[in-house]
Amino acid sequence: MEEIVLTASTDRTTGTRTSRRIRRDGRVPGVLYGLGAESVTVAVDWSDLRRALTTEAGVNAIIQLEVEGERHMSIIKDLQRHPVRRDVLHIDFLRIDPTRDVTVDVPIVLVGEARELIAADGMVDQNLFTLSVNAPPDRIPTELEVDISDLTVGDSIRVGDLALPVGVSTDVDPEDAVAVGTITRSTLEAIAEEEAAAAAAEAALLEAEEGA
Repeated sequence: MEEIVLTASTDRTTGTRTSRRIRRDGRVPGVLYGLGAESVTVAVDWSDLRRALTTEAGVNAIIQLEVEGERHMSIIKDLQRHPVRRDVLHIDFLRIDPTRDVTVDVPIVLVGEARELIAADGMVDQNLFTLSVNAPPDRIPTELEVDISDLTVGDSIRVGDLALPVGVSTDVDPEDAVAVGTITRSTLEAIAEEEAAAAAAEAALLEAEEGA
């Protein structure tokens, strides 16, 4: 795994006005905390942070945050973004111990083609898009692939069905559905129309028999 080093300055004070000034300078205000040590207010260069976020590991990248010459192994615990521009407004770095598991959210990616489901005019309804997992820092998966090839109407893939990498676990309920094979709304409407037509035909037949 490529080592990511990010240099942070500690020359900022807390407060909205200071944070705005830091952002105008092309930096992102943040805080470093965890492992029982004192929290430190920091600021990092936005261009460097963006490069750190665009590695294969994404937001779960292990970052060596260099503060006043000392490196702290950390992960990004929280990112606050502008609701419209999506700029990063604030970032939380969490110190981690390389010998202890960390808890992170890992993206779930559906792979394969549910041909039987498609043939039945069904669709795949993805209920979970990330999964909270516990993993050693050097074993955090970049994503979890879920094969939906065998999914059928009414069938589901649950958390307990996922094959997690060695050393990775989750506290999420194993019965929680990840993906479900469902019938599309148009198909349901077509079935309802057919059932209504059949019921109307049966009622007309009974009425004719009674009249006779």
